[in-house]
Amino acid sequence: MTEVPARAARSLESGVEVDASPFDLSPESHRATGAAALCLHGLTGTPYEVRPIAEALVARGVRARGIDMAGHAGSVEELARTTRSEWLERARAELAALRAEHERVYLVGVSMGGLVSLRLAQTDVVEGIVVVGVPLALAPPIPQLLPLLRYFASSRRKRGSDIQEPTARARHPGLPAMPFDAVLELIRFQQEVIPALSQIEAPILIAHGALDRTARPRDAHRLHAEVGSTEKELFVLERSGHVATVDYDGPALATAAADFLGRR
Repeated sequence: MTEVPARAARSLESGVEVDASPFDLSPESHRATGAAALCLHGLTGTPYEVRPIAEALVARGVRARGIDMAGHAGSVEELARTTRSEWLERARAELAALRAEHERVYLVGVSMGGLVSLRLAQTDVVEGIVVVGVPLALAPPIPQLLPLLRYFASSRRKRGSDIQEPTARARHPGLPAMPFDAVLELIRFQQEVIPALSQIEAPILIAHGALDRTARPRDAHRLHAEVGSTEKELFVLERSGHVATVDYDGPALATAAADFLGRR
């Protein structure tokens, strides 16, 4: 295995430092399958939240690369200045780099990273996709209130992550606030991705926490119904919230993702 140097990030609740670094994990040579996966985290998140699936893939012989999404390696203010085009193009460049070295390339995305994965699958060639907790529409009144809220504040301080398991929730790292401009970019991005869901043809595993308070579980059912893929599976995680990769059902999800992509 090879990795970039570790970068510690302090969790929102416990103050514990965890490894939130980008990663590039390679399997042992005798296990390598020639495949690679690009792993994309969510809005205000870090590569930490996609690493459990990445490690499961590496055990199956798949290289796994997790990046800092554009605007996420610095401050809340930096993220507020970042556009959806920058999120997409940063991921597209990493996908192209993996494609240059590997026969098969997969996408793994959590939340906003899942939206980016869906968009890439609409425009680029990938051999398989795993998305977790993808928000297709934010619940009212958030979209309606955001333009007004921006006159009074630029962000809202976060009160922890949408994770059911207490220890995992307490140690989860990420930016301390959600910038309203970034949420507006997410909404605009949804409006670009949703009309083209039928263009997605790659095999796809759609996972969603049944207790997700950030992205409604019904979005997963809509996604499953509207993607054009003939090979598609829906995995509802009964005990988990939004960041299901590190929640109660995280180990089962990692195994299911590795199984699904491993069959490709």
